[in-house]
Amino acid sequence: MVTDVNKVVLAYSGGLDTSVILKWLQDVYGCEVVTFTADLGQGEELEPARQKAEMMGIKEIYVDDLREEFVRDYVFPMFRANAIYEGTYLLGTSIARPLIAKRQIEIAQETGADAVSHGATGKGNDQVRFELGYYALKPDIKIIAPWREWDLSSRQKLIEYAEQHQIPVPKDKRGEPPFSQDANLLHISSEGKALEDPWEEPDWDHVLTRVVPPWLAPDRPEEITIDFEAGDPTAVNGEKLSPADLLEKLNQLGGANGVGAIDIVENRFVGMKSRGVYETPGGTVLFHARRAMESLTLDRGAQHQKDELMPKYAEMVYNGFWFAPERELLQAAIDKASEAVTGTVRLKLYKGNVIITGRKSPHSLYHESMVTFEEDDVYDQTDAEGFIKLNALRLRLRKHFG
Repeated sequence: MVTDVNKVVLAYSGGLDTSVILKWLQDVYGCEVVTFTADLGQGEELEPARQKAEMMGIKEIYVDDLREEFVRDYVFPMFRANAIYEGTYLLGTSIARPLIAKRQIEIAQETGADAVSHGATGKGNDQVRFELGYYALKPDIKIIAPWREWDLSSRQKLIEYAEQHQIPVPKDKRGEPPFSQDANLLHISSEGKALEDPWEEPDWDHVLTRVVPPWLAPDRPEEITIDFEAGDPTAVNGEKLSPADLLEKLNQLGGANGVGAIDIVENRFVGMKSRGVYETPGGTVLFHARRAMESLTLDRGAQHQKDELMPKYAEMVYNGFWFAPERELLQAAIDKASEAVTGTVRLKLYKGNVIITGRKSPHSLYHESMVTFEEDDVYDQTDAEGFIKLNALRLRLRKHFG
């Protein structure tokens, strides 16, 4: 437990947990609280959070629209790496945490706060992601993590504390919620309670909010195009869009066609496994389209090197090392490789599938004259004999002398 806190910046959603934390910080630490609510495209009205903070006596309230910065400076750079954690997870929650941490530290410096606080539990990854970000950006910052300090260890105790201190409790919070959700413009995660048994199939109709179940998606495929410039998407169906608007458009298109819902078990950084249902419709479409664009424009060596780096990069993001020098080092290499990733990809969305149907680029390394099965005058096929014999030399020696 930290001591001598004068002012703290709280990552505040306006929900039950962070509202209780707000009051608890005032009671236990006797400090001034600044609230910070980030709009990352979670699809919820954020003005109630401001009103609730005002009602609880908060004087300095920040409600920031970070959607464009989130997609431009965090989602797109991560997607240039084609980052997938453990072969399935597109890192939707992970990538949002460093931006929240960065803005919290900025607000702390603006307001003269000497501490920051978050509502992440002591079992999850988010506590690590937030706090690694805080320390990387302001090494002397004080951090208050209530879930590691207080004795409010159950939903019922939180509700009782809220009632004792006249904190409004939404009706849907009084019963046990079937699962918890975290949302931003890239994805929605659903975890806990009814989803804790990995053998039990999710109640898809209630869990999915951004993606239509694939079996209920339209029976006709929807064809779209995505334009890329230097590795990043810039237009959908020929329409230029800002980063946030483009991802929202892909969310709508992918979600309507059943794309991007997965049920996975993952390894948390803290050591345990967790099961969750993740919806990443726009990100899933974008991932496949980028791979198609890279297949045309990246040299084999560069493409394979990127694929080798990707698992390490994904692990860094998942574990909270966004601001680490090793992630920045890999990012520089990835961005260099992305310079020629420019062109257009055509694809069809159909019942959960993303089907690539075409790709073209002014930087294409694909030359039809080289690969044609018809007669050509640019490739001497007899050259292959020496190539094969040189590559086979060590195999022949091993068999002969081994």
